[in-house]
Amino acid sequence: MRGKYFKQNGGDLLQQLSKSRGCSENDKIFSAEELEKATNNYHESRILGKGAQGTVYKGTLPENRMVAIKKSKIGDHSQVEPFINEIMFLSQINHKNVVKLLGCCLETPVPLLVYEYVTHGSLFDHIHNIAGSSFLPWETRLRIATETAEALCYLHSAASVPIIHRDIKLANILLDENYTAKVSDFGASRLVPSDQAQITTIVQGTFGYLDPECMHTGQLTEKSDVYSFRVVLIELLTGRKAICLERSEEQKILVMYFVSLMKKDQLHDIVDPRLLNDTNFEQLKEVATLARQCVRVKGEERPTMKDVAHELAGMQAMEMYSWGKRNLQVEESEHLLAEELKNIYWDNATNHGV
Repeated sequence: MRGKYFKQNGGDLLQQLSKSRGCSENDKIFSAEELEKATNNYHESRILGKGAQGTVYKGTLPENRMVAIKKSKIGDHSQVEPFINEIMFLSQINHKNVVKLLGCCLETPVPLLVYEYVTHGSLFDHIHNIAGSSFLPWETRLRIATETAEALCYLHSAASVPIIHRDIKLANILLDENYTAKVSDFGASRLVPSDQAQITTIVQGTFGYLDPECMHTGQLTEKSDVYSFRVVLIELLTGRKAICLERSEEQKILVMYFVSLMKKDQLHDIVDPRLLNDTNFEQLKEVATLARQCVRVKGEERPTMKDVAHELAGMQAMEMYSWGKRNLQVEESEHLLAEELKNIYWDNATNHGV
């Protein structure tokens, strides 16, 4: 039965792809018993999340090692290819802002993938106030955006073969204990052959984040990820969901409403009021302008992820400089105050013969 499941779950395909691409099959082959024990037989209390490709469970391996285990939908053999796809992509990626694949199990009725456990859930949870999630201030949001952009830049420019993620959204950006971004879910990703700038494909992704040019032409390019990332930026700025049918007709699709307000120079009307302070509105405006550039309908008019990552890194550096400068000013003020108090103390002490 294990041999049967291995073939059914794409084990032979995985071996062929591994040989053709010159990479190892995975870091570790987990047994079905190991993962059943780790998840208390996939008890519902261990569920971390559910998506189109299956369910993710929290698992505990020996020595209290925490992992996340993605389980394909039972009986849905159409999900085998995305699972094998994800193994192949993640086995080639080594980046601090991409979630790490630890191994897989193919000897079960459905394939299983095992990842590092990312402790603080998804960016979606925090931005949209899912129960138990903490509020993220602007400085943290800007850093997370920069880290995500750098990961996408790596996929597009530095990976051995360029990779288009194809489903960038808040739910696929995880946060570790230090709130460091970890891009996840490569089931829909595609390689870009070295002799092609684009590939023809069926439209796939999440509504509200999909590149309209790709939807219209079926041509997938790196700029498709740029478009999806712009929605992430807009959600970080506004705290609003990409699509919300409960909002008025004008506001249902966030990106359209955002662009309409930007044209009227009314960013104040949509930016998350909790982010605003006396010093950061100009920077929020800069990020909003960058997001607007990424949302252009024609892909050729959008910046590359390298350009976006560079812009955001520059803004983050300025933010850190300003923060340090403000702190230095506070320290200087405190030092001057201490000196003034000391002088007053000694003057009084001298006058009273102490």
